Amino acid sequence: MTTDTLPDFVLPFEVKPLGVRGRIVRLGPVIDDILARHDYPAPVSALLAQSVALTALLGSALKFDGKFILQSKTDGPVSMVVADYVAPNGVRGTARFDSQAELSGRDEKALLGAGYLAMTVDQGPDMERYQGIVPLGDNTLAEAAHTYFRQSEQIPTRLRLAAGPLSLRGDKAAHWRAGAILIQHLPREGGVSAIPHSSGDVPEGMEETVSEHDDWVKAKLLLDTVEDHELLDPTLSAEELLYRLYHEDGVTVYPAAQLARHCTCSAETVENMLRGFSADDRAGMVEDGAINVTCEFCSTRYSFTPAQFA
Repeated sequence: MTTDTLPDFVLPFEVKPLGVRGRIVRLGPVIDDILARHDYPAPVSALLAQSVALTALLGSALKFDGKFILQSKTDGPVSMVVADYVAPNGVRGTARFDSQAELSGRDEKALLGAGYLAMTVDQGPDMERYQGIVPLGDNTLAEAAHTYFRQSEQIPTRLRLAAGPLSLRGDKAAHWRAGAILIQHLPREGGVSAIPHSSGDVPEGMEETVSEHDDWVKAKLLLDTVEDHELLDPTLSAEELLYRLYHEDGVTVYPAAQLARHCTCSAETVENMLRGFSADDRAGMVEDGAINVTCEFCSTRYSFTPAQFA
């Protein structure tokens, strides 16, 4: 399946001569749908769109039917961002922010403030969760992800994130898009001494030499030339972007996987949740004769009468 027929997808690729594997994520209608369900200011929308793209980028690497959850908790104007990826292809996201704060003109670090970014791998009810936590404050989302891989996975990793509204010819409305690209350097056959590492990416106890890191440095320098508009432009295919970057060494692309918006809420799950409260607690939730619950992810509103719980 090529990306020409998929507006929302993750595309795995490999640059074998450089010992590099990677993935590209493109989100169009899916992220536009997610953001259209909320009335977020543009800076919050951009931050959430990047978070969903990052979640899809990392979650799509799962080799089992599980869930990848990304959550920030900080003291900044955007105090929380939550996004998750549910295998095989579902993404969603939500954010909380200070509606009284002045958000325009603030960069990503100022919007987030100090706190942490937690990345959780949930393998199901019968398996133990794995969670990595990295600090935010002096880190962007991409920089926090680099720290996560350096500390938790010890795999040399580089990624780029972008998000923004685009206006297409013939359509007056602006539609949100998000994009992400990640590369990782893998050990070559024969042991760990062949793993190239950039400065700051060297696991403790592993020495770095010029001959070891040449391929990885080249791969990173080429990735760093990617501009935001190249990750977002729907007229530039992911295959064309990869060719621009790595045609000199040759890049192999694998079948793309479609991404879709998902949500786990339903009238039944919300009703069961309300039944878990005491009668007095439910009575305190009644407004104008009804108990109303709105899903934070998809903004779907569910309404119940007290008589349903009698």
